[in-house]
Amino acid sequence: MSEPTRRVRATMKDVAARAGVSHQTVSRFFRAPDGLKPLTRERVEEAAAALSYRPNSVARSMRTKRTGRIAVVVPPIAFSPARMLAGATAAAHAAGYSVDVLSPEGGADERTDRVLELADAHQVDGIASFAPLVRGVSRPGGGTPLVLAGELDDKMRGIGELTDASAVPTLVQGLRDHGHRHLLHVTGSLQFASARARRDAFVETCRALGLQGDVCEGDWSAESGHRAAAALSTGRRATAVVAGNDLVAAGVIRGAADRGWRVPHDLSVTGWDDQPLGRHLLPSLTTVSIDLEGIGARVVERLLRVLRGGPDERLPAEATTRVVWRESTGPAPTVG
Repeated sequence: MSEPTRRVRATMKDVAARAGVSHQTVSRFFRAPDGLKPLTRERVEEAAAALSYRPNSVARSMRTKRTGRIAVVVPPIAFSPARMLAGATAAAHAAGYSVDVLSPEGGADERTDRVLELADAHQVDGIASFAPLVRGVSRPGGGTPLVLAGELDDKMRGIGELTDASAVPTLVQGLRDHGHRHLLHVTGSLQFASARARRDAFVETCRALGLQGDVCEGDWSAESGHRAAAALSTGRRATAVVAGNDLVAAGVIRGAADRGWRVPHDLSVTGWDDQPLGRHLLPSLTTVSIDLEGIGARVVERLLRVLRGGPDERLPAEATTRVVWRESTGPAPTVG
């Protein structure tokens, strides 16, 4: 019985011949395709697909001393790491890098040890960490560039851009424009800088607009929102609730329903985070959308700048938050 014929792997020169270009052009296509004319890109892409050609990453790594990979370190437990990771990955892929995701167990010491091991082994070209490392670690001894996001503290609580409370005045002003003069803010856990920032912005905005703004401390849970709604008086009470997040807002809406109040006819409610379920609630939830993908992308863009020989500087951010007005807010009711 004859042995099956082994399929010979196509080479870069094979692709070049089929596309009618030089092998340098094919190489440039896989490194920086944007620098080629659209027609040339199309011809090389079609030739590579027809020949099932894939670049030899091992040979390229030996030749260029680059792996074409970066590592993104995320904490085991954090606020919406998947969306930040999605933004980071998209930015890396757009620059031609593949992404290795690490989520080391343990605290900052263990994470730092793992990152240093990775850097010393030169397994990746650079490292972007959303999880905090030991203070002072910014450039591993192996020379692998490292960028720290600075969005989470040692207890995985949001800091940095995640504390942006600039949407709170927009919420309060919008409610004021609907006739609301007495508002209640149900906070998240005040151990979080983001919860404290939103509380302070709420108090300051109500004071500046001449509104009565009460604060009820919550803990990010729906239960805390339910308790806050249950504690509202039946007489002269807040007619709108600014909740610390969408879960708290859901608890407020349920608590209002338990008392026979309709949202927004008897009580307007706003959330924060723009969780997908919020748009399908009845009524749909007014909330604040956070550009977590943009936060992730900007961290990787900082790393890419370092890999190109530039400085590690925080990139100017566009607005991180945006108010999404929906059905859970409306004109203020008349209360006794």
